[in-house]
Amino acid sequence: MDGGGDATGTDRTDADGPGPDAGANTGPGSGPGRHRSGGGDGLASAPARARTDGPPLVRSTGNGGTDRTDTAPAGTTRRRGPVVAALMLGMALAALDGTVVSTAVPQIVGDLGGFSVFSWLFSGYLLAVTVTLPVYGKLSDTFGRKPVLIVGIVLFLAGSLLCAAAWNMASLIAFRVVQGLGGGALQGTIQTIAADMYPLKERPRIVSKLSTVWAVSAVAGPAVGGLLAAYADWRWIFLINLPVGAVALWLIARHLVEPPRERGPRPKVDWPGALAIFLTGTLLLTALVQGGVAWPWLSAPSLGLFAGSAAAAAMTVLIERRAAEPVIPGWVWRRRTIASVNLALGALGLLMIAPTVFLPTYAQSVLGLGPIAAGFVLSVMTLSWPVSAAYSNRLYNRIGFRNTALTGIGAALAVLLAFPLLPYPGEPWQPALIMLLLGAALGFFQLPLLVGVQSTVPWAERGTTTASVLFCRQVGQSVGAALFGALANTVLAARLGGSGDLDSVSHALANGSPDDGLRRAVAAAVDHVFVGSAAAAGLAVLVLLCLAPRRFPVIKEPQPDG
Repeated sequence: MDGGGDATGTDRTDADGPGPDAGANTGPGSGPGRHRSGGGDGLASAPARARTDGPPLVRSTGNGGTDRTDTAPAGTTRRRGPVVAALMLGMALAALDGTVVSTAVPQIVGDLGGFSVFSWLFSGYLLAVTVTLPVYGKLSDTFGRKPVLIVGIVLFLAGSLLCAAAWNMASLIAFRVVQGLGGGALQGTIQTIAADMYPLKERPRIVSKLSTVWAVSAVAGPAVGGLLAAYADWRWIFLINLPVGAVALWLIARHLVEPPRERGPRPKVDWPGALAIFLTGTLLLTALVQGGVAWPWLSAPSLGLFAGSAAAAAMTVLIERRAAEPVIPGWVWRRRTIASVNLALGALGLLMIAPTVFLPTYAQSVLGLGPIAAGFVLSVMTLSWPVSAAYSNRLYNRIGFRNTALTGIGAALAVLLAFPLLPYPGEPWQPALIMLLLGAALGFFQLPLLVGVQSTVPWAERGTTTASVLFCRQVGQSVGAALFGALANTVLAARLGGSGDLDSVSHALANGSPDDGLRRAVAAAVDHVFVGSAAAAGLAVLVLLCLAPRRFPVIKEPQPDG
């Protein structure tokens, strides 16, 4: 097995693909609770041993079917339909949230005021989602996926209802944080349930469906938000979540079945660790999001927040090392496979800032497109991404997870470097083609890594593993926004004689077409940002080559019933 330090005491196959390993033993005692792992996990507590290989998430309830007690997907495919529909509806809640709200900002500010702090409508939500991901991941491994997902949906819907009733910008921001507390459960737990329900061979099918939800949301979200804000009221942007979430909640409650768990001592929740992680993430992400925007990078607020986040991180490490069942176990970083995927997808979050944040501004200021046309230039990426992801299994079954991901990120690196070569001002189809190719490349990068890392851990570790991957990607996005925002402002200031930044571009767009000097400065700034994104892609290549095992240590999975 080529994966040094990834063993968990569970039977594994050396091949990346599912292979002919049906019926492998992954019963009780095959997880980290029985043996000290190669990654130095140490011995798990008795409750952890009882939960190591938890129950499947869909139970066959008819035709003589029996409950499964292994880590493989369970139940017949006939029982998956309602659960898959619920997962897609839940994912739609999280995916539509940002795109719908962004188009209604002018109406919201006009009604409630608070223009100077409206960016916290997005930053507050992002903070809450990011810092709660690892907590929900651990809770889903401890208590099961179903209760965590139900709590997440309820929190999200409660936050939506409160947002619709907001009376000023401060209250709306606070209620958006409540939404984010539910959104963290939605993002991590839905991905984990999808991995539980489908064996390795079939998993790209469900992941591509969830990716399609994001693609449709990217295209439909701005239009839905604009229509509601223009012809109804901006509060309907939040109220529309209620019926969608109610249907998802009913389907989950009715059709997502978890067999009774083994009796044992009441599991302990590491609440001090959860609070320490929440504090660390809040301080760090606030520094990254607001630095260079609300205050200068070298100002007292920025330095204080970074120092506070460092102290909180040190406190978190001490708490987690002493906890019986830590929220972020040490094995997340001691196992080569998980650590390398975390770093690689953190780099993905970093490089995604260039197309998602800066391309719309480029399309409007340099190409002279309207907001809807500019959104389309970006949205073509979300059309090719799920298609390539759906077909990625044909490649990783032949050459392995790591090599497939290397193929995807290598292609993405070339595409990102091609962007600065576009002519000025160019035609809209040129950046649209770049985005189409980038989406296709990243589909071959992200999905194999996510599916691969989920397949290296048993049921009782899958929630924590999935959450750690998503957490690193979210942190990468926050770091990328701060880093590339500073880079773009520096280039703009140099091109405009020291008096330009991204705010001046926004004001110029609001007041009409910018002059040629500003357009050329924006083109140069975005070119530099894409070069920076290419550097992030290069970092991902190095991580996969130097840290990731050549073949992921995949756990053997029995075949599902039916």
